[in-house]
Amino acid sequence: MKKKYIIPALIGAAAAATAVKAARFVPEKKDFGTPSEEKVDAKKAQANLSRAISIPTISYPDKSKIDFTQFEEFHKFLEEAYPLIHKNLKKEVVQEASLIYHWKGTRDDLEPIALLAHQDVVPVSEGTEQDWTYEPFSGYNDGEFIWGRGALDMKNHLVAVMDAVETLLEEGFVPERDVYLLFGQDEEVVASEDGGAKNIMRTLKERGIHLDCVLDEGGAIIPINVKGILDNKELVGIGIAEKGYTDFEITVNAKGGHSSQPPVHSGLGELANVIKDLENNQFKAELMPFVKELFSNIGRSCSYPARLVMCNLNYLHPLLKFGMTKIPFAACLVRTTTAVTMAQGSPAANVLPQKSSVTVNFRQMPGVTVADVEKHIRKVCRNKDIEVKVLKAKEASKFSPTDSRAFKIIEEIVMQDNNDSIVAPYLVMGGTDACYYEPICENIYRYAPYRVSIELLRCTHGTNERIPVDVVAQGVAFFKRYIRRASAE
Repeated sequence: MKKKYIIPALIGAAAAATAVKAARFVPEKKDFGTPSEEKVDAKKAQANLSRAISIPTISYPDKSKIDFTQFEEFHKFLEEAYPLIHKNLKKEVVQEASLIYHWKGTRDDLEPIALLAHQDVVPVSEGTEQDWTYEPFSGYNDGEFIWGRGALDMKNHLVAVMDAVETLLEEGFVPERDVYLLFGQDEEVVASEDGGAKNIMRTLKERGIHLDCVLDEGGAIIPINVKGILDNKELVGIGIAEKGYTDFEITVNAKGGHSSQPPVHSGLGELANVIKDLENNQFKAELMPFVKELFSNIGRSCSYPARLVMCNLNYLHPLLKFGMTKIPFAACLVRTTTAVTMAQGSPAANVLPQKSSVTVNFRQMPGVTVADVEKHIRKVCRNKDIEVKVLKAKEASKFSPTDSRAFKIIEEIVMQDNNDSIVAPYLVMGGTDACYYEPICENIYRYAPYRVSIELLRCTHGTNERIPVDVVAQGVAFFKRYIRRASAE
């Protein structure tokens, strides 16, 4: 072959190989079967959720502000709504209001499973009460949505678990493995020093209990429709880990004095350089295996032209990583994030600050410790005289495996419900109670079985939090199926 034809021939061969590769780059065909038919009383589940929302079980970092009579009222509601659970399961109150329900199985040689939820909700921001379409603790059901604080985070989850267990008891189901329902009281208090979940875990650990798997809140079922690329698909994220949380206070000391005789840079001016150093020196980005698996699973479900690119992501990782760092909602998947959130200077406009401080929130990737963050701060800040203090901290979790029995059960139930679903592991950006169970469990997953739009998810912790009425029963059905399978050998 003449030399002038070699390069075109190689390009043509590469294009042909890519075309063949893209044609084969499709989801693995598996027969997941059909979902089991599950009896669910939808109206009852909806009514229970409305009632649960109407009880304002609000948690605060300052425990003296918590109205524990509301938690007592919530416990009373659970007793009234779920009589079979309270007859057949052993109930235990831990700390002030955290709950353990123990459902005894038939096999002592099998490790128990646990389903988590938290009873508490965040407060409604003062002054925004009138912005709600319906009162934030009404639990109002308008036929399309159930409205109120906790509708998505996460009384929907707790009520679905309880309805599932109550219905299984009605049907005479008995698990092989022991089943624990573990409901903390203060999940919304980030990095709590002495939280309910920590105390539940310690109680179980002291009793020598090691759990086979834990299932807590996390990823939802999100409809996606990118015309010509991903048509009418559902992205189902199963959280296999969660980021850490650390608040650092960074302080610069200065001479202070009267503002009429200022230096070139006041203490706040020096602090501004600290902020610039932190923001201009972000943590190094890394494409962890879960990100690659996420994009691979999405890519296999794309239309053919898009698969020509997606099937070659192994060669495009540097470009993908660079692109993700430029998009905030994607950057948090590949690196520890830095968010400067609060600043403080002098107490008066005519006084130079002697102490200027800034609060910086870091969300650590798994593998990055609180100590690593402090080292990073001291390394990138040119001002070496800064004081660095940890205000609140929680380490990032470990990764749970995607080849475990529990993960496969969740995946199977999802795919039976919709064989066009794109199931992928992902990293939870916020915090859950699940991370506290790592001392007694290796298989910890975060998944909420609800079809919810991104628009609705943005209402979590915000005004007009609400959940579609028609997904409430779906949640109950999922937990019934999950308990049946996960509690078996």
